[in-house]
Parts: sequence; C-alpha cells; structure tokens
Amino acid sequence: MGVYNRAPLAVERGRGARLWSTDGVEYLDCVAGISTNGLGHAHPALVEAVKDQADKLWHVSNIFRIPGQEALADALCASSFADVVFFTNSGTEAVECALKTARKYHSAKGSPERIDIYGFDGSFHGRTYGAINAAANPNYTNGFGPPMEGFHQLKWGDHDALKAAIAAPTTAAIIIEPVQGEGGCRVLPDQCLRGLRELCDQHDVLIIFDEVQCGMGRTGKLWAHEWAGMAPDIMAVAKALGGGFPIGACLSTTEAASGMTVGAHGSTFGGNPLAMAVGQAALGAINTPEILGNVQEISGYLKQQLHGVMERYPDVIEDVRGKGLLIGIKLKPNNRDFMGWARDEQQLLVAGGGDNVVRILPPLNLTLEEAREAVEKLERTCAFARTQMTA
Repeated sequence: MGVYNRAPLAVERGRGARLWSTDGVEYLDCVAGISTNGLGHAHPALVEAVKDQADKLWHVSNIFRIPGQEALADALCASSFADVVFFTNSGTEAVECALKTARKYHSAKGSPERIDIYGFDGSFHGRTYGAINAAANPNYTNGFGPPMEGFHQLKWGDHDALKAAIAAPTTAAIIIEPVQGEGGCRVLPDQCLRGLRELCDQHDVLIIFDEVQCGMGRTGKLWAHEWAGMAPDIMAVAKALGGGFPIGACLSTTEAASGMTVGAHGSTFGGNPLAMAVGQAALGAINTPEILGNVQEISGYLKQQLHGVMERYPDVIEDVRGKGLLIGIKLKPNNRDFMGWARDEQQLLVAGGGDNVVRILPPLNLTLEEAREAVEKLERTCAFARTQMTA
C-alpha cells in the first residue's frame, strides 16, 4: 500500500551508526530506525542472541510458560516501578494494553463509568484505533469513522484544563510522553510530572507514560521519568527494547493491573522466545553506567555544539531542544527539504517531526568522533540551506 512517503534511498546493510545503500554510499545514521536501534546496527550481542535462540525455539503459544519471557519481565520490573509486564510486538500494541489496563482497573473497582482517557496535542502513541484516538492527530484519524468514545485531548501546558480533567468523575487515566517525539521533542518539565502525580493520586486517576521513544536510555536514564523522581502506574515501552527486533511491553504496578485477570488480554506472538532473547540482550547492554553515561556525555556535547550552529545560522535554525539523545532542531526552512539536503549533500540521515523539527536520534553508543562528524555535516547542511533559501 502506498502509505509511506519514502526517501529515495535503498539500504542494504548497517554497522553501528553507519548505513550503506545498495549502490555503496555510506551514511551517518542519526535516525536509528526512529529511536529503535539503540545500540546501532548489527550489534554483536544482539546478533549473537538471535542466532543462539534461532537454533533452539522460535515460537510457542502463551498457553505455555516461556522462561525467557519470565526472565525479561523480572529484569524490567527490577529496573523500573513495575510489578508485572505484558509483552507485545510493537509500541502501539503496548499502548493498547495500557489503555485497556487503565479502564479495566476502574471497572474492577466498581466504577465502570470511569472510561475517559486524556491525551495531549502533539502526542503520538501509534497507529492502532485506541492509540490514534488517544493522540487525536487528524492526519491519522480522518476517514476512519467517528471518534472513539471516552478519548479527549488537552492543550500542552494548559494546567487549568488538566486539573479539571483529572477531577472529573468519569476520568480513568492521563496518557502522556514525558518527552514528545513526533510532536517536536517537547519536554515536560520535571515539576509538571511531579505535580501530575500528586493530582492523579488525589483523584485515583492512573498515569500512563508512553516511553516507546523516550525510554530505554534515550534521555540518559533508563526511563525518562526518572529525572523527575516520580513514576507512573502504567508504561508502554518498545523500540530500543528490541534493538530493531519487533518487541513491546506494557509495564504496570500490581494495583493498576488488578483488573487484568485470566482472559482479559492476550497475544499470539507477544513474548515469543526470539524476541525475549533479543530483549534480554538489549536491556542488559543498555542498562549500564557506560551506555547511560555515554548518552549524557554525547548529548551534552551535541546540545552545546548545536547551539553554536544556531548562533551562526539564525536564518536556518530557530531552536534546539529535547532531552538526552532525543534532540529536536526547529527550522525556518521546510524540515522535509532539510532532511533531503542532509541526506543527499552530506550523507547524514535525520528524522522529521512536528512543529517543523528535525530529530537527531543516534544510537546510544555514538562515539564523540561520530558526534563531531554529525555536527560538521549538519553545519554544512545549514550552509547549503542558506544558499537554497537565498536562491
């Protein structure tokens, strides 16, 4: 189906932060599968995990115990707020599970009328029905029938509307990305996250964090919300959890998941042995002082250097924002044009985003030398953009 606006680039292989096209051109990849290849392409630990597991067992039904699934669930719970995990194949499936978990919690507690879930403008939670209704971006909902009941949107930063929504008697949950990805790398301040926790606790409203993009070490801590010193009730993760292999997970406290009893949810492929082997390897490699420290060091360098580029090219760059290695550059020229110039003129791959932003989403193990190269390529792209804008 013609649903993708693909770049004119056919990729053949990758290694680390490098991609090679079928015609042999080498690119510096600061897209990383849109924050998915957290350890870069063909990381040895992940390759070994796939090969070893492929010789043993690929798939069995979830009617049986899957030891790798139990091991990864234990590891995720040990490194987070969560007590229980449901495994999926993608981020949007993890979001669907989170939405169902929140509503089932209130139903099981005797309040089935509490179905309302509030999201925020600029958010992105995936492409399944619940996810597109939670985000309510008209580009993704138009033509797919009437809006689903019980989904509402708030304006980013409208505290009064948020307080009123949380206090409403039919509210079940708030869903939010601590750092918006597709929405243009907008960061929710730590004090706002802490305030959100306090408000929701007062009204028995659950907090769902979508950390599909901003989690798994992307901000310099394993989970983005850790910077605020608080935790959600439910969290959707995916992307870098599989390092490029399809996997997702819905994490929850025991209390929030109290309605998810036998038969309440399920998946054919979620938690399959192959995905679990890769997930264990990816989590083990990312959740280390070395990788998380590298994210903080490299992101600090990139932010500093990119602010310098912005000072030299104020006619091209309007703002530099984001957190960790989820960096957004708000542009004055069209961001899609800029992505093409970076790709074709400098062999630098960057991602698009809302609010006319390009996203810098390199592997978490990007080296200082590679970061320096990325800045140089980006600055040369700015110079080219200036000539194009002048022309």
